[in-house]
Amino acid sequence: MSRPFLRPAAVSALMAAALAGCSAAPVPDVQALREPDLAFMTQVAPPGAAPGTCWGKTTSPAVIETVTEQVLLQPAQVSTDGTVITPAIYKTETQQRIVKERKETWFETPCAAEMTPEFIASVQRALTVRKLYSGPVTGEMDARTRAAIRRFQSPQGLDSGILSLAAARQLGLARAVSEG
Repeated sequence: MSRPFLRPAAVSALMAAALAGCSAAPVPDVQALREPDLAFMTQVAPPGAAPGTCWGKTTSPAVIETVTEQVLLQPAQVSTDGTVITPAIYKTETQQRIVKERKETWFETPCAAEMTPEFIASVQRALTVRKLYSGPVTGEMDARTRAAIRRFQSPQGLDSGILSLAAARQLGLARAVSEG
């Protein structure tokens, strides 16, 4: 019984033909997978806000650390020549301490009526130019878009996927949103 023999050139040609139909799958946006589904944007405003303005709010959680310490209950008894008569007695205590307090941050946002598909598409294009958004321009405020907004705003101190009015202005979209 004889086996068919494929020449190396034929194997290479078959593999190239098989791979020709393959296209590279888009790389998933890992940050978008971590972006919360629900972002808090409200008509409720913080005290002192101008009427008719819209606001977003982020809450950074408190940072708590657990600290274990040895607390001296009874000092060691030492003789005059330096010999320890009885060793010191310690008690182990574990406590939790707040390292950083919980913080609520309010910021002005474009109102819902201004967040049209055309406006969101403009946001997506502006973030694409800055290499922060790599998805399709859909005009939808999806997790990928919110993750890109977070990447844009975070270096300026606002860790939120909700578009702030200040960020909209920085993206060159100030004319598309009200000045408040």
